[in-house]
Amino acid sequence: MEVKILTFDIEDWFHVLDNKDTQSPDLWDKFPSRAEEGLERILEFLSSQNQKATFFILGWMAEKYPELIKKIDRCGHHIASHSYSHQLVYQQSQSAFREDLYRSKMVLEGLISKPIIAYRAPGFSITDDTRWAFEQLVDLDFEIDCSVFPAGRAHGGMPNFTAHSPCISYEFDSPLKFFPINSRAIGGVNFIYSGGGYFRIFPEWLLRRWFSSDPYVMTYFHPRDFDPDQPIIPGLGSIRKFKSYVGLGSALKKLEAIVAENKFLSLDAADIEFEWSTAPQVKVR
Repeated sequence: MEVKILTFDIEDWFHVLDNKDTQSPDLWDKFPSRAEEGLERILEFLSSQNQKATFFILGWMAEKYPELIKKIDRCGHHIASHSYSHQLVYQQSQSAFREDLYRSKMVLEGLISKPIIAYRAPGFSITDDTRWAFEQLVDLDFEIDCSVFPAGRAHGGMPNFTAHSPCISYEFDSPLKFFPINSRAIGGVNFIYSGGGYFRIFPEWLLRRWFSSDPYVMTYFHPRDFDPDQPIIPGLGSIRKFKSYVGLGSALKKLEAIVAENKFLSLDAADIEFEWSTAPQVKVR
């Protein structure tokens, strides 16, 4: 079954991971926000394409810009949690993770008066050592996780995860559905091409080929991926700075071509359409 899902992680340009100059929420208010410009650009693009998407939103962003979040909902898009404070899961205790997750859920539900049942961890940072996070999700009435990167990566990954497409676990009090990130292997290295830096680096012709040929695609874009006028993030090394700023001016044009050639769904629509009775069962405890 072909399943291609369009999602956006709603965070500001300075919400980068593993960077001491921007990591703490205590520092964020000193940076000028580009939240409104970035979100309007995405909403206008989706409207022009008659396309619905899922927005994984930071609780911190929702508290700062409640009217923007309400606008996403009014436009008919699906809203999910991207945590509250955008911290790596494997750097948190179980109690800190639960508190952060609960806070994000309460903020978002309070704004749109709809249940928040889907989650994506910052940086796909649920690892083999933090599988306890899945039980916390179920305990807080989440039904879908989009945090799994089924290979090793800079922010952890889960190389022992056995599925590379939508799958389900029945190990908890309620089923937990997984939509893992997809990747392509090049020279024995797995690349996430469906969002972020590698989407901006790879040429359009190659991306169009991969998006069209892969039956399962889980995208993850950020407002900053389409913002060539954003400031330079302090504290980044040369390689990371290159990956953060390359291709910003052409990324939206790439996405427009890809959306035109593929049928994309929001996550909630994909959940309804997918035949879960045929999904692989996984063990995550």
